[in-house]
Amino acid sequence: MEDKLLILRCKRRSKAALTRIYEKYKRHLLILAVALLNDTSCAEDVVHDVFVGFVQGLADFELTGSLKCYLATCVANRARNVNRARHRRTIAADSFKKAVRSSDEPGRSVICNEELKLLGEAMGRLPYEQREVILLHMHSGATFGAIAAGRNMSVNTVKSRYRYGIEKLRSIFNHEAEK
Repeated sequence: MEDKLLILRCKRRSKAALTRIYEKYKRHLLILAVALLNDTSCAEDVVHDVFVGFVQGLADFELTGSLKCYLATCVANRARNVNRARHRRTIAADSFKKAVRSSDEPGRSVICNEELKLLGEAMGRLPYEQREVILLHMHSGATFGAIAAGRNMSVNTVKSRYRYGIEKLRSIFNHEAEK
């Protein structure tokens, strides 16, 4: 409900409403972009480009679902275009560290960074298509139907990519636990 009100205010040229939307979602979108692009600087550009496009299309924009999912899908689409241009299919674990700001509690920050490093390494072993579906579903809260519609593919294909990716992550973590 808050998002619909903010969009209405944005359409009436409220800078405060646009700032609120940006502040509300920028960290989430930046983490998603870094995970997909392996480049913090490029990820920041993608997030800013998405917001610029959002503002430019605001007059005709109608929110039919979650604004968070909509913006995350825009980031994923733009990240895919950047990846195609660069022909890059891998992700480095240190890109996750750059996206996360340090916590007030140093011990908690160290644990969080170590967990993100392990997750980044494991996600880097997944094919891009599986990684993208997992991030959109788990991190952005997008439904399989929404992901399928945004990718022009069947829901079953999206579910399969998700399932295969999760199975591979389990296998990776189980193997690491045995070491």
